[in-house]
Amino acid sequence: MIVAVELAALVAAVLVVTGIAQRLGWSPPLCLVATGVAASFVPGVPDYHLDPEVVLVGLLPPLLYATAIRTPLFDFRANRVPIAALSVGLVVFTTLVVGWVVWLIVPGIPLAAGFALGAVVAPPDAVAATAVARRVGMPRRVVRILEGESLLNDAAALVALRTAIAAIAGAVSIAEVGGDFLLAAGGGVAVGAVIGWGASLLRRRLTDPVLDTAWSFVIPFLAYLPAEAVHGSGVLAVVVAGLIVGHQMPKLLSGPSRLASRLNWRTIQFLLENVVFLLIGLQVRRIVEEVGAARLSAWTLSLICAGVLAATILARIVWVLGYGLVTRMRPGGRTPWSYFAVISWAGMRGVVTLAAAFVLPDDTPQRAVLVLAAFVVVAGTLLLHGTTLPGLVRRLRLPPPNPAEDALQEAALLHDMTSAGLARLEEIRRPQDPIEVIDRLRDKQAYRSDSAWESLGRLSDVEETPSDAYRRLRAEMLDAERQVLLTARARGTADDEVLRRVMDGLDIEESLLERPEEEPGMERELETPAATAGSCDHLERAGSPDADAEGCIDCLREGTTWVHLRLCLECGHVGCCDSSPRKHATQHFHDTRHPVIRSYEPGENWRWCFVDGIVG
Repeated sequence: MIVAVELAALVAAVLVVTGIAQRLGWSPPLCLVATGVAASFVPGVPDYHLDPEVVLVGLLPPLLYATAIRTPLFDFRANRVPIAALSVGLVVFTTLVVGWVVWLIVPGIPLAAGFALGAVVAPPDAVAATAVARRVGMPRRVVRILEGESLLNDAAALVALRTAIAAIAGAVSIAEVGGDFLLAAGGGVAVGAVIGWGASLLRRRLTDPVLDTAWSFVIPFLAYLPAEAVHGSGVLAVVVAGLIVGHQMPKLLSGPSRLASRLNWRTIQFLLENVVFLLIGLQVRRIVEEVGAARLSAWTLSLICAGVLAATILARIVWVLGYGLVTRMRPGGRTPWSYFAVISWAGMRGVVTLAAAFVLPDDTPQRAVLVLAAFVVVAGTLLLHGTTLPGLVRRLRLPPPNPAEDALQEAALLHDMTSAGLARLEEIRRPQDPIEVIDRLRDKQAYRSDSAWESLGRLSDVEETPSDAYRRLRAEMLDAERQVLLTARARGTADDEVLRRVMDGLDIEESLLERPEEEPGMERELETPAATAGSCDHLERAGSPDADAEGCIDCLREGTTWVHLRLCLECGHVGCCDSSPRKHATQHFHDTRHPVIRSYEPGENWRWCFVDGIVG
């Protein structure tokens, strides 16, 4: 009962503190650590002992897996060089620099113990950094690199720590160090690949979302434990397995299974990430009590902790800016310096650092001091980087993700998907298929595509688009249907299983009606996406004719209405979009074969090629 109460108190504290921090715009990890520090000195608060095995075996695998399955394999491959430089090169560099500094400033400590602390503080926890990144709008490439670093740097740091601990007990040769790294990397990748492909084959045969999600909870441990048993890197095994499963998920799972898996893993990741930050703060009282036996003055302890923190921060800055210099010297190296500056300052440490510090053997010289220094690095980087990183990003004026460009790409993608679906419908339809069913499917396809294009015209004077009207009316209908269901439940005229099945159908349809919230930046001009600009000959040859029409030329002549307007870049004809009843812009293309149109709406400057079907 006591354990259950303590766990419930932890979760409740996480929910309350995180909710308050998000409402006030503060950093949730930093607030949780501060809350834990304050609570650790309150009489009566339980002593939550942070067992390293619980963190490294119980918490780390699911956290890594939750991030890996959401990491695009394509982006991971595209950024593999900077990710490797940070997750391996920077870890080794930090281990050596911090180890040397510790050897200089901590009385009577061997160099191997210094390297052990260097390995402990080497891996940043990018959870806090990416949380800040998404809040302030970092470029997506920077976020992907930080996420990739966080997936792999724990593996390199734990191997370095294991080697340093062995060196404390006796001599370790360079050959042994290299062998450990090769075994850890090779064993981790091999086990992760086997588990990843095996899990993909298994989940291909599972149709029950509950059973599929339950199996997904086991995968990270199935990868971690065998890899560690063969002296490979369990961290690397989990990452490889997660990347493979995440890449295969769209091909393997049904829609309900993907929805259930995504929601459940987001919940698990939220709870684990935030609980561990709270646990970090709750360790302070215990660390202070252990340091009391070290018989060092407060001045000496402060000097040691400040030196380790400074060395950790400066090592990252030197390495990242040095890597940036080398990169920009190569042909084609045009990554802005501002990207390297932000990456060098996104070095917040987390729970792995503190858990690894507790792994140090009890007979390690000055162990309590090293654990205290590790905590100061965690708390110091969270405080220093967590509070200043948003300001740095704003000062450097890094280009945030462009929601307007995202909206254009989404509309173009949905257009292609709609065309493919309608083409398949024409291929497979049979003469005996009811025409009303065919028409219903066509209307549903058109609604989805038209809705995406209509959402681009938020800057126009149109009060309500057809898709908006459909959502409003259908939402009212669903509310009336739900009231009938609730009445049937109250009267007991339908079995609970029937009620639940019908309610699930209503909930799924209602979720499909909801329009995603517009991200900050949608008020910007809707311009041609850089990724597809000039990507076909028609777009390259398109002109820019003048037009001063007050609306759709054909609609004005016919006395009909339009939703949004499109301008033909061949002759200057202004027609209405496909969400409009008459679709005159598309009809103009079929009549004249003029391939390219441009939006004629205020604040929009994107073009569309009818022939190649792309925004450019």
